[in-house]
Amino acid sequence: MSSELIFGIHALNAALENHPENILEVWLLKGRDDARLQDVQSRLQQVGVRAQLANRQTLDGKAGGAQHQGVVARVKAQPALNEADLDALLARTDTPLLLVLDGVTDPHNLGACLRTADAAGVHGVIVPRDKSAGLTPVARKVACGAAEVVPLFQVTNLSRTLRALQNKGVWVVGTAGEADHVIYQAKLTGPLALVMGAEGKGMRRLTREHCDELVSIPMAGSVSSLNVSVATGVCLFEMVRQRGQ
Repeated sequence: MSSELIFGIHALNAALENHPENILEVWLLKGRDDARLQDVQSRLQQVGVRAQLANRQTLDGKAGGAQHQGVVARVKAQPALNEADLDALLARTDTPLLLVLDGVTDPHNLGACLRTADAAGVHGVIVPRDKSAGLTPVARKVACGAAEVVPLFQVTNLSRTLRALQNKGVWVVGTAGEADHVIYQAKLTGPLALVMGAEGKGMRRLTREHCDELVSIPMAGSVSSLNVSVATGVCLFEMVRQRGQ
């Protein structure tokens, strides 16, 4: 049985809320005795998992030096979702709102985008299988529980997936600084897929060519672009506003 590590209070609480049966082991920081950790211990006891106490050095080692908030857990690894799973989602969703990340490689950005996607009611996030961040422990921690509830689909060929979405009636909107109109001028209702480019590079050429529409975010200051997770939030919530969610 394959397993993976998660860390952080939000990530563990999300696992307890959604898939407690997948929790195999939990380590908590020895000597920490606050209300949040007491609540975690209580919830673990309710599902029959006994936490082990460990010193900070041990937890730091398990978390690879990342911030873990005194909580590390080993859980059953879940199979990655693919194109077939995406088709199943579209079959049961009348007006999907999807987020497509074209080669976002920083797990912090992926986690932040997942958190924003959850807040905006996104039905699924699509990423390329190669040259893209996956659901690492860091991404899960930054997502603050969203990684456990927002489906992440890893697809082999992003351009082919975008064509398939269009064939199912999904309007594909890409973001590009040189677009001839801003996002607030676009009609963003109905089945939608928002495509965000990679950090610093933007969308790849083939991805851009498979978008139905390109939009930009108006920039009034001296900086030329926003962090991808911030830009994702701006665009998604304009879509939410227009869709009346």
